[in-house]
Amino acid sequence: MTRQVLQISLCLFLFPGAFALGQEQAGDGDKAMAVRKGDGGLTNDPARVEEFIDWGLGMFVHWSLDSQLGSVISHSLVGASEDYVDRYINELPRTFNPKKYDPDEWMEIAKIAGVKYMVFTTKHHNGFCMWDTKTTDFSIMHTPYGKDLVKDYVDACRRHGIKVGYYFSPEDFHFQREFGVEIRRVGGTGAERKDLLAYNKKQLDELFGNYGPIDIVFFDGGEKEKLAQYIHQIQPKCLVTRGEMETPEQKLPKEPLPGPWESCFTLGSQWQFKPTNEDYKTGGKLIKMLIENRAKGGNLLINVGPEPSGVIPFEQERIFRELGLWMFINGEAIHNIRPCVIVGEENVYYTQSKDGTAVYVFLNEFTDKNRWRKGTRKGILLKELQSTPHTTISVLGQNDRVLEYNKGADVKSRFEQKDGGLEISVMRAQRIYNNQSWPNTVVVKLENVQFAD
Repeated sequence: MTRQVLQISLCLFLFPGAFALGQEQAGDGDKAMAVRKGDGGLTNDPARVEEFIDWGLGMFVHWSLDSQLGSVISHSLVGASEDYVDRYINELPRTFNPKKYDPDEWMEIAKIAGVKYMVFTTKHHNGFCMWDTKTTDFSIMHTPYGKDLVKDYVDACRRHGIKVGYYFSPEDFHFQREFGVEIRRVGGTGAERKDLLAYNKKQLDELFGNYGPIDIVFFDGGEKEKLAQYIHQIQPKCLVTRGEMETPEQKLPKEPLPGPWESCFTLGSQWQFKPTNEDYKTGGKLIKMLIENRAKGGNLLINVGPEPSGVIPFEQERIFRELGLWMFINGEAIHNIRPCVIVGEENVYYTQSKDGTAVYVFLNEFTDKNRWRKGTRKGILLKELQSTPHTTISVLGQNDRVLEYNKGADVKSRFEQKDGGLEISVMRAQRIYNNQSWPNTVVVKLENVQFAD
């Protein structure tokens, strides 16, 4: 990507409202929090969008009654035999009893990993509702568990200071069956779509009327744009991600996207709990995905799939805890940042502080098998950066003064401006793992530098 294109993308990212022609305030009071487009539609409030960009990292939660089977969530109903559909709808609710569901434990894992917001599947495509709804009996209230999962989730988010998000599917396989049409992802008659839209709005009235202010909603499929408009009307401060923003799924864009955006990924190959035949990403892979996302200006929404009992699987928790250790050291370079005019260079990514005074340099070269042992020094030439008379350098997490058990070690980070760029020389001095070998990215903080012309 050329520098000019990057600068245009950065401008679109930082000032997305400037490119929506004819915008004006939507009205008085809370309605003024939504911005009205020239076509009469509503969009996300710009101040809330800026908050969203600050957060950087979210946790997705895919969970429904078919977690008991370990199948893909909802989609096994498409093309299924009548016998399968009948047993799915009538038998699975009788055995769904998540007695170990404790959303406070979810929040504790999320908090240590640096997660700022969570998005919970209130209703997936199967139509099963995880809250106390009056619209259908196909819900958590008609299971042995018989309690409102959404209420406890929302309350736990607020106790732990994590922003509250909903996933909601405008498509509904249970509704299709009750309507007398074949279960499918797309299509439908005008009457079916009209009735389903009204049905979805009744459910959203419950979700947005019974639990207080909601921070984020992620619509997946169906007439999501119409429902986005509905949310802007009933809760103008709620951010709509999918349905209004770009939300690439299971992939990172090759280049930065204009405006705010969010990529969403599974930890393994499946969104919902998969007890066997699963292949999980490593913690190091997850860390690198997060770094690339933030360098390109996006948020990362990474998924967990609770077991039928409500517990986050052991393997998934461990990956989040590896991320948590890295974020404990380097979270400053992920939260409350903005992309730079240059995404990065070979084996290096960049982000910058919101005020532009600090650039964070992610050194990906010394990871995985090429691990950076404690007490060793590395020199790297950053071709895109130049020093100023006020430039300073440090390594996040360490004080640059002490190397344990080596009193005379030269630990101090250094830099030197050369014709080809800014050469930095840093030692990894902090003892993070007991075997002295650190497999994940080291982050260098450079203050008062500038990008080369």
